Amino acid sequence: MEKMNIAFLASHGGSNMQAIIDAVKQRRLKANLVAVISNNSGSMALQRAEAENIPNYHISSLTHEDSNKADAAIVEILNKSETDLVVLAGYMKKIGDQTLKAYQGRILNIHPALLPKFGGRGMFGKRVHEAVLKSGDSVTGVTIHLIDEKYDNGPILAQEEVAVLENDTADSLAERVLVKEHTLYAETIAKIISKEIRLPII
Repeated sequence: MEKMNIAFLASHGGSNMQAIIDAVKQRRLKANLVAVISNNSGSMALQRAEAENIPNYHISSLTHEDSNKADAAIVEILNKSETDLVVLAGYMKKIGDQTLKAYQGRILNIHPALLPKFGGRGMFGKRVHEAVLKSGDSVTGVTIHLIDEKYDNGPILAQEEVAVLENDTADSLAERVLVKEHTLYAETIAKIISKEIRLPII
């Protein structure tokens, strides 16, 4: 495959999405960015997509009262966009069964810790970094993994460590972890495209 079609699901800022967009623009990543779907009509992710001329869509309980119909609408967009790989970039909803079935083994997520530690339902954003600091661990990091029906449970594709400093706060730790997220996500996708990492591996 010379180029891979990538679609994003994002809820808020989409900074990891932007890092991947930048990698494509800088030709560090051979990919076509075919869709951005958000459950938040006011998300920065949709604004970023608009600025980059990427087709973008708002799918939520406001557009579809029935969650199964919302899930079906997401699958329809992904299929219509000829999506090869779905990239979650701060998507705050659990992936629906229809999307999971249609794209099993092809949905990536990024987590701001070294899974399986500090993962699971409710473990996102600042909560993760607070839990790391409370644990007293000297190392945290970033995990890229495939998703399955459980939160933060799918096969791990890549991890990279980030040191926890003595004077760290949740905010300062989050900043350093985010820098690593921005590089590792694009690097991992590049390895998938080059088949250094082969999907599906489930």
